[in-house]
Amino acid sequence: MTTASGIDPSVPPSGSGCVECDEAGGWWFHLRRCAQCGHIGCCDDSPAKHATAHHRATGHPLIRSFEPGEEWFWDYTTSELYESGPELAEPVCHPLDQPVPGPAGRVPANWPDALG
Repeated sequence: MTTASGIDPSVPPSGSGCVECDEAGGWWFHLRRCAQCGHIGCCDDSPAKHATAHHRATGHPLIRSFEPGEEWFWDYTTSELYESGPELAEPVCHPLDQPVPGPAGRVPANWPDALG
């Protein structure tokens, strides 16, 4: 993995949940972190797919999982998965008490039916 382009290890995450879902009152399945700017977006299995939308809007090529215990990166430009990469600024995952899917109180009871 090339760290010169698409990764800024000094930038902290934008928050503890998907930026756009939080603004809209939505929910997510899993969270992804832009390795370049720290934007937290929801995964492609989530209803809104905000992490991929962020990539399309910005061209930022790499995301890292924002799930506890996961260190993998995904490169949108090459469709390559990297099991690990450089350490990013803390925190490296959402709060451990945040449910998956999340956030608490916004996940519909029939959430498995809504996953894409």
